[in-house]
Amino acid sequence: MLSRPSIAPDPGSPDVAGDVSLPSIAAPSADRDTSTRPTFAADHRELGDRALAAAAGMGDRRAFEEIVRRLGPDMLRYATHLLSDRGAAEDIVQDALVDAWRGLRHFRSDSSLRTWLFSVVSHKVTDHRRRRSIAPVEDWVFERPSQDPRDDPSRTVSDADFLSALDDALAELPYRQRACWLLREVEGMKHTEIGTVMALSPGAVRGHLTRARATLETRLETWR
Repeated sequence: MLSRPSIAPDPGSPDVAGDVSLPSIAAPSADRDTSTRPTFAADHRELGDRALAAAAGMGDRRAFEEIVRRLGPDMLRYATHLLSDRGAAEDIVQDALVDAWRGLRHFRSDSSLRTWLFSVVSHKVTDHRRRRSIAPVEDWVFERPSQDPRDDPSRTVSDADFLSALDDALAELPYRQRACWLLREVEGMKHTEIGTVMALSPGAVRGHLTRARATLETRLETWR
């Protein structure tokens, strides 16, 4: 079994996730009851996710800014790995954050704030793929090459080589397998959380993970 890869972003690296800017969001709409908006003496960074969600849901922009600071990079990392397109991922996350700002008043904490935000991103990615009419990957993509790279004794493998090969292999996985694998192995989500994000049953999540892991084991056999 392949160990969990170290592909979480370096906070200082602009090439992976980096900072996510606050989208252009309108002031609280007139139907929000701002008279009951809570006032927090503590710094917003000291609040838990649920408290931030409650405050942002009542129009507290500073609370929403903290949500973006705290969870935006994770959302961007996830979208970038799904799409292999940084520009498209940034646009999707910005759209997702706008939807989140509008929808946080309806957040009921049935799932974690992080899981809920990832669900919004997943819906946006699905819509993007549908518009682009991205075809599913066929089985021939995973056929072994005629020449085994292990036959070359001079071949040296670095961590960068492995991560590059992993990125290539992930990009070729069918969408749901790739998404489930990323949510489990990179984001550390439980099967139930993945099911919430992907709108899948726990059994379906396990099936996608099993197939993804089997394919990656084969594709990355050289690095075992």
